[in-house]
Amino acid sequence: MFVSLPNEKKCKESYAIQTHRVFPNDLNSFGALFGGKLMSLIDDTASIAVSRHCRIPTMTASTDSLDFLHPIYENDAVTVEAYVSGTGKKSMEVFVKVTGEDLNTGQHYLAATCFMTFVVVKVDETFTSVPAIIPESIEEKMIHKGYNKRRENRLRELSFNKELGQYISQQLPNLIEDDK
Repeated sequence: MFVSLPNEKKCKESYAIQTHRVFPNDLNSFGALFGGKLMSLIDDTASIAVSRHCRIPTMTASTDSLDFLHPIYENDAVTVEAYVSGTGKKSMEVFVKVTGEDLNTGQHYLAATCFMTFVVVKVDETFTSVPAIIPESIEEKMIHKGYNKRRENRLRELSFNKELGQYISQQLPNLIEDDK
């Protein structure tokens, strides 16, 4: 079932947020939140932002950049915030920021930032494009300002990776040497 989409929506209409406590089973061997666990939280939150923006089935196309800026430690809170920061016809860029909070002191810190791209995977005959975005806050305007350049870079990398894929073997390595 598809809904009628407006031509544009505000960034804040897609805003999604999750907060979790970091438990011992979430840690890597250095005592900080395991990067793969954080990546899962980021993808989950970003997918909600995209769904709020377009209300159409989508999937993750790429994680364009994920910068780990500060480790998140056991018993700290990790908050993942996401919103749509740019749109194409069938694609959406999502900006994600991750903050940590020392629950003993209340100190907050920027732990990571990320840009992801999601694409529409199923549309009906009335679909024309996902809504454009309207940035309002200083942060949203600054993030949106770089969207076209990031999109150009993503498309260039995608083209390169498709070409590279023609040379990458899909054969499993022979791990047992033949007796001769």
